Amino acid sequence: MSSEGRPGQLLVLSAPSGAGKTTLARAFLARHADAVFSVSATTRAPRGAERDGVDYHFVTPARFAEWVAEGAFAEWADVFGRRYGTLKRTVQEALSRGQVALFDIDVQGGEQLKAAFPREATTVFILPPSAEELERRLRGRSTDGEDAIAKRLAMAHAEVRRGLRTYQYVVVNDELEAALASIEAIAERERLRLADRTDPALDARIARFRREAAELGAWRDHAGA
Repeated sequence: MSSEGRPGQLLVLSAPSGAGKTTLARAFLARHADAVFSVSATTRAPRGAERDGVDYHFVTPARFAEWVAEGAFAEWADVFGRRYGTLKRTVQEALSRGQVALFDIDVQGGEQLKAAFPREATTVFILPPSAEELERRLRGRSTDGEDAIAKRLAMAHAEVRRGLRTYQYVVVNDELEAALASIEAIAERERLRLADRTDPALDARIARFRREAAELGAWRDHAGA
């Protein structure tokens, strides 16, 4: 438990590529001293200035397989031939310290984490303003050919459909500061719940972000898929 006596929390952010999830995660961490980034394990090699134990725990495929066999992961997945996963000990350490452990992972991983920690995990799905904006961002970030871009678009739309079916909250990132404030309100409300406390004003504020009531606009067709 933290010095304030607040319970630990797992805050899961997921989104299709290009929705601004990582920017939002970094901004949340910068504004909350008790929030920590959950460092995943991976079998891929470090990129650029990435550091072991800071950006990822870089391990061999054999070691990763050992951890899978031991049941050491709260969630894990194969992504383009590489394995990624969240170690249970990482989660337990954050919870025991009363911290907000922030996860920047895909929907598959988020679903596994929610299943493993149904009380402590809060899942928030981030959407760009529209499908057209999603495509514009993906094309702007890529120098690949049309086939590769089309594949990424298909994967992004599949992620949207899955997230809108299973995540607790949905936030449209049409303006960074507003989206961040929405995520902060959701996190605070769920942390109060973990402490068996309520705040009616906060409940009313975040009601429109609950999956069942979210203002999806042009994304509504994906929610019904």
